[in-house]
Amino acid sequence: MLLSLEGIQKRFGGVTALRNGNLAVAAGEVHLLMGENGAGKSTLMKIVAGMQAADGGIMRWQGQEVRFLNPSAAAANGIAMVHQESLLAPHLTVAENIFLGREGNSFLVPRRRMMEAAARLIAEHHFPLQADWRVERLSPAGKQLVEICRAIQHGSSLLIFDEPTSSLSEAETQEVFRIVATLKQRNVGVIYITHRLEELRALGDRVTVLRDGETVHTGPLAGLSRQELIRHMVGREVAAIYHREPVAPGAEMLAFDAPGLSFTLRAGEIVGLAGLMGAGRTELCQEIFGVARHYHGALRIAGAPRTIQSPGDAVAAGIALITEDRQRTGLARGLPISHNTTLASLHRVSRGTLLDHPAERRLTQDFIERLRIKAESPRQLAGRLSGGNQQKVVIAKWLARQARIFLFDEPTRGIDVGAKVEVFELMDSLAREGAAILMVSSELPELIQVADRILVMRRGRLNGELPGRTTQEEIMKRATFGESEQAIQ
Repeated sequence: MLLSLEGIQKRFGGVTALRNGNLAVAAGEVHLLMGENGAGKSTLMKIVAGMQAADGGIMRWQGQEVRFLNPSAAAANGIAMVHQESLLAPHLTVAENIFLGREGNSFLVPRRRMMEAAARLIAEHHFPLQADWRVERLSPAGKQLVEICRAIQHGSSLLIFDEPTSSLSEAETQEVFRIVATLKQRNVGVIYITHRLEELRALGDRVTVLRDGETVHTGPLAGLSRQELIRHMVGREVAAIYHREPVAPGAEMLAFDAPGLSFTLRAGEIVGLAGLMGAGRTELCQEIFGVARHYHGALRIAGAPRTIQSPGDAVAAGIALITEDRQRTGLARGLPISHNTTLASLHRVSRGTLLDHPAERRLTQDFIERLRIKAESPRQLAGRLSGGNQQKVVIAKWLARQARIFLFDEPTRGIDVGAKVEVFELMDSLAREGAAILMVSSELPELIQVADRILVMRRGRLNGELPGRTTQEEIMKRATFGESEQAIQ
């Protein structure tokens, strides 16, 4: 075996992240690693990559017992990891990040050769990047592609992909699949963490499932049904991912009017927003929330004209934005859960100008229990939580603010199937309590299951409105083609 893990254990304070992690990967094998958020998948892989030290268990690399004390030691042995959340240097260029730490012993970095090599790598995989672009200006998808370039450039024997397609377009996702297939042909071992069940058959040879820090299943994918896999992940039967019963919409809560882009949100409804990457969905959410002016549209809130010039104006108007990039724009990773939860509603936990810490902890604990956030206590740093639990903290922040208009931008990105259901149930509960919700998602089945109606954007304009129980084909037709092209189709 290329890599073997036996009984790996890891604790963070009073929280046990891993109690019995077992995994074996052969050269030339694509091994899927699955489990709910907080199951221990990323922690187990960070131990393999030298980013964290195990508290117990045995790791063998090419038959020899090892313990990597840092990422450099793992990389020197041929192990690379593509992280779900970007760990790049934002002030450096794409090329500099790809070769960071591998520049050689020369005092002067051979910049021209580095740029040329990076450009060749990018062109080979048809990624929409330029070697001289600064990483801080890239979208989450662009940063993910840089992470992938960095990993494959170093010629490793084992590559670990942690949710590599969570922020990618369909074309970019297919390119990642092609890269994985090529690595397999070159006898490179691949560990692939994913929550997207549709990726399974296209990629994996075998699958290992973690639940509550333990390996509960390992075996070939052949013959394993989707339902059996979900049962291993969540420990129970799940008849369907989700099915929402719509309610009669109420009064108009929000109206947006710009050339080629006009729509309304009403109380009690969930409106889906579909479109290809670059269609302008995130930019629309940013404009409504006062982050930037992309469309220069006019807003009405509860029937009255409203000018939103900043996020502060939006918050005062009862608008909440759950951003697509929780690490950069949704969460203060270095602050505890309690501070993140009350960040937009300090008036609820203050006495005059002083913060009432006990009140803040009580409010946070209420949301920890309500949203089933896996955390040691309200004092735990938000950055130490799993991706799905971090997303729940972001949602808790706006629930604490008691917002009435919610803009969910890719709310289930990087979240497991069990957590997705919890998010959908939460959205349904908010709608039934009279909130209005705009849900941006690249997962078309989710939009069809959750939304009352679906708006489709194309090139910054609205290109159709469909009922919630439509088909993926109808959505893609409007996302891809203009009105005249649809008629030809």
